[in-house]
Parts: sequence; structure tokens; C-alpha cells
Amino acid sequence: MTPVLFDAGLCVLILGVALASVIVREAFAAIAFFIVYGLLVAIAWTRLDAVDVALAEVAIGAGLTGALFVGAMSRIAQAAEAQAAPRRHPERLAVVGALLLCGGAGAALIFTVLQLPEVAVSLASLAEANLALTGVTNKVTAVLINFRGYDTLLESVVLLVALIGVWSATPDRFWGGPPGLQLAMTQDSVLGFFGAILPPVGFVVGAYLIWIGSSAPGGAFQGGTVWAAMLLLAVLAGLIDPPLVSKRSLRFGLVLGPALFLAIGIAGIFRGSFLGLDPPIAKTLTLAIEVGLAVSIAATLALLVIGKPRRAA
Repeated sequence: MTPVLFDAGLCVLILGVALASVIVREAFAAIAFFIVYGLLVAIAWTRLDAVDVALAEVAIGAGLTGALFVGAMSRIAQAAEAQAAPRRHPERLAVVGALLLCGGAGAALIFTVLQLPEVAVSLASLAEANLALTGVTNKVTAVLINFRGYDTLLESVVLLVALIGVWSATPDRFWGGPPGLQLAMTQDSVLGFFGAILPPVGFVVGAYLIWIGSSAPGGAFQGGTVWAAMLLLAVLAGLIDPPLVSKRSLRFGLVLGPALFLAIGIAGIFRGSFLGLDPPIAKTLTLAIEVGLAVSIAATLALLVIGKPRRAA
């Protein structure tokens, strides 16, 4: 199969799976199509030589988001059984409103793309010329930590704020207890089996992605996401219990990445610029930031999926 035919077939599959995930009636089937869609998009990013984006898509789009949807579906089913409410089909007005909203967003994106200048304004050449000063050879890591450090720092804070928003929905009588992920599972089940054997391997893979991120596709976000998935798997397998949300070690892990990044950034002021890294030790500082961010990302994403506390401490 020629590359052109492969890419054309991939585009058709992506559109078909995306459409199927929207129009299918069964919730579990829609989630399955969504996960497949994430995997296909990751392949598309790989074909575009954006391996870092492909890794993030697999971890987030097909991994944690799929797990979040499965958990939400389970809780909705439990709530429906408890209330014994009759199942209602979506009203036509809601369906029409959703279609109009999606159509309008799609039209806005198409219009925006068509308005883009033919010759894009880019700082890529300037960044590439100063790549040696960053201490790393992976251009993506260099851009994220050195050339757009403000954005990366704020993104790590946004994740933490999202978790605080989830926790703020917790009733006062439950505050301080463990997060509320509950799943009845036996050790001899498929999920229980993989939950027992995969976490050690996954933690090594996550550490490797963080380490290799300075010279090849990888980094804090990809490695931290893999760690988050392994934490969730270990919780679901019953190997570990979700920690109390009031536990100091948990809170330390949540703020480690942003706090370390901010501290190194403030130290850069004494060298002439906020978030500036001294070239002789830039690689060491970058690795320290990546490890701290990975710990915070792993803890935050895992707790976002697990949800708010549900039991009193």
C-alpha cells in the first residue's frame, strides 16, 4: 500500500469512527469508538512526524479520557438504578441544539483555517539557532521549558486548579476522606490480572519517557500520564488504596512540579531573566523540572479520574 493510499484510508477511518462515536446509541459502544478514535488520531500524528503529540494523544485521548468516560458511565448507571427512574430519550430540541453547536464550531474552525496567512509568522528559526543554549537536543522539550516556559508553568497550574474545582464539589461531611473510585473486581478478572502485573512495567516506561525527553520524543507530560494510568490501574486492582485528600505527602506531590518550576524561574531573575536557565546547568535544571512536573501531573490526572472524596475520614 502506498503512503498516499494509507493516509487516505486513515482519514476515512478517523471520520467514520468519529461519526460512529456520536451517533451510536449504546454508551459503552460510544466510549469504545472514542478510544479507537484516539488511537487512530495518534497514528495520524505519527505520520506527521509529531511523535510527542501522538504519545500524548494515546495517553490522554485513548487512555485516561476513556477511563474517565467508563467511570462516569458506571456512576450514571448506579444513580439511575438507585432512583429507579425511567430511561428517557434525548429530546429533539437538545439534539438539534447540540448539532447546531457542533456545526457552528466546525464552521468557525474552517473559517479560521482559511483566513490564515499563506506564509506563517514563525520563530522556529530563532529557536533552532539557540537550541544549544538549552542543554537539550529535543526541540519540543526545549520549546516547552525554555522558549515558552510561561505557558508550560501556567498549564501545570491549570491542572491543579481543575482538581481543586472537583474537590470543591465535595460535601463538607466527606472532606478529608479518600477519593471515591469504587469498582467491584476480583483478583482473577482480566483487569485484576493486568492491574497486578502492569504497574511496575508502566512506572519504568514512564521514567524512561521522562529521561529520554531531553533528546527524543517524550517528557514530563507523557511520562506523568503513563504514571497516572498505572496508579489508577493499581487502585482498581486493589493493590493500593486512594490516599486521603488531606494527606500532606499527596498535597506535596500535587504542587511539587509548579513549585519547583516557579522556584527555578525566580532564581533565574538573579541571572538576568525570569524562567531563564543558565546554559552550563540547563540540562540538569530541565530534567529536575520535568521530574517534578511528571509527579504533579501523575497525581493530578489520577485524582481527577478518581473524583471527589465520597467517604468520611
